[in-house]
Amino acid sequence: QVQLVESGGGLVQAGGSLRLSCAASGKNFRANAMGWYRQAPGQQRELVASITSGGSTIYADSERGRFTTSRDNTKNTVYLQMNSLQPEDTAVYYCNVLPYGTTWSEVPLYDYWGPGTQVTVSS
Repeated sequence: QVQLVESGGGLVQAGGSLRLSCAASGKNFRANAMGWYRQAPGQQRELVASITSGGSTIYADSERGRFTTSRDNTKNTVYLQMNSLQPEDTAVYYCNVLPYGTTWSEVPLYDYWGPGTQVTVSS
């Protein structure tokens, strides 16, 4: 059974940084692209970053230059380094597996979502 567990969120002031982690279990995802999604209150969940099995990365326009995603396939873990955080980055952040053959998809491979990790940025 696939499990995704996000961690590393917290409360930071605008301009601060956080590093999120997502540990996957139940299956080795080294061959899959992975995505970081976030959902702000009252908003739909959106994809903010993705990383392919080979380590290539893609970012949403508003996150490019501030967020960096990476992965450690030996640990079945992906990371999201977030710098220059702004109040509009406040959301619950999730990771998920992207559909095979895709590098950017608002709809992940699995309908399952982990607990997410709350990121709150104060002004």
